[in-house]
Amino acid sequence: MTRPGRIVVLNGAPRSGKSSIARAMQDGLAGTWMNIGVDAAMALAPKAIQPGIGLRPGGERPDLEPLLLPLYLALYDSIAAHARQGFDVVADLGHHDVYSRPLGLLPACARRLAGLNALLVGIRCPVAVNLARRQADPQRGFYSLDPDIIARWEAAVHRPGLYDLELDTSELTPAESAAKIGLLIAAPPSSRAFERLAAQG
Repeated sequence: MTRPGRIVVLNGAPRSGKSSIARAMQDGLAGTWMNIGVDAAMALAPKAIQPGIGLRPGGERPDLEPLLLPLYLALYDSIAAHARQGFDVVADLGHHDVYSRPLGLLPACARRLAGLNALLVGIRCPVAVNLARRQADPQRGFYSLDPDIIARWEAAVHRPGLYDLELDTSELTPAESAAKIGLLIAAPPSSRAFERLAAQG
């Protein structure tokens, strides 16, 4: 019988350093780490529903909100399916619930990982550092340079703030962050964030 893989979800604002940490985990940690996160999900989605699960806080696109729960659940089902086949999975995401009405996405997603070895890591980054990264690599204007929008993201994604580990990417390199995640995997907490989130309504 295939031994289930490990799951690490990196939760943070865009440009907080999640993707770089995911690559560092693939390069530096033992195991076959599949990266199934927001970029993969958005690449699958047609232009008509973009930015899909990348919809920013504020409730500006209520027309897209009915799609968010099924999109997230499908993504988490894929994460779980890969883990059940023995792959390790890192997923870089920006969970928040600041839409035109609360959708309860994170607890619903947590329940999809029941019985699996899953950890939730908060990726924090000061607004000034995030802004500097966006200015250095604007990616054709994809990322907003408005500090208020960046601050809104940073606040929204870290509610309710239940994590197994938190990392500040203004203080740690991707490799250092991956190493800390490796230590967490080796000695996980007895009460995990996803288990506590799954119990919420």
